[in-house]
Amino acid sequence: MDKIYVTQMEFYGYHGLFPEENKLGQRFYVDLELDIDLKKAGRTDDMTESVDYGEIYQVTKSVVEGEAKNLVEAVAEDLAAKLLDTFEKVTFCRVKVIKPDPPIPGHYQSVAIEIFRGRD
Repeated sequence: MDKIYVTQMEFYGYHGLFPEENKLGQRFYVDLELDIDLKKAGRTDDMTESVDYGEIYQVTKSVVEGEAKNLVEAVAEDLAAKLLDTFEKVTFCRVKVIKPDPPIPGHYQSVAIEIFRGRD
């Protein structure tokens, strides 16, 4: 299957279990991998046979910068569902949500979750 990648998108959201996360917010990064048949788009040079990368970004932004969730797992789940619902041609998606500055002790670059979802 062909793929579209949109990576290292940066957003500011209010997700987390701790009150300061919900009040102050923090950065989130999102990486997407979308399975889509791109043969017709490549052969015809017709945008209607693919998906608009800008629209992918806007859908992602609306979820990550939208309603606050306790868990980044819930953010990823909502995003995967919205992507599959919005883009008919996408058959499967990988969503990775990266939280670079969670308020937990220790030394690390980031924490992240990754989910894989397809059409039922």
